[in-house]
Amino acid sequence: MEIPAKSPDGSELSPQSKELVTSNTGSTLCTSSRSESMWTSASRSRWDIYHKPVIVVSVGAAVFLFGVVITSLSCFLTKNKNVYKMSGPAFLSLGLMLLVCGLVWIPIIRKKLKQRQKSQFLQSLKSFFFNR
Repeated sequence: MEIPAKSPDGSELSPQSKELVTSNTGSTLCTSSRSESMWTSASRSRWDIYHKPVIVVSVGAAVFLFGVVITSLSCFLTKNKNVYKMSGPAFLSLGLMLLVCGLVWIPIIRKKLKQRQKSQFLQSLKSFFFNR
């Protein structure tokens, strides 16, 4: 049987075990839970809701255009032609992937917002009839 190490002040628990006992990780987990997500707050601006997909679309369009420029350089410049031919399509595909992901993300957010509004309406309707 193992004897727990005594701390310098003479108490039975070591400082590490005291820290573990008094830790309030449960309260920090509750504050960052999914129940307090962006879908529950009603007064959010459009930018707060759509800023991530708009940024992804913008970055995707910029990378795609950069890929177009790099690919077209392979037609006009003879020096380092192989580098342009290899990196141009890579930027084209990466930009197109980001662009499509952002464009698909926007309707998904709209659908979730509509479902959340319907769910809140049904919950208020249910509480109205069953809490009488």
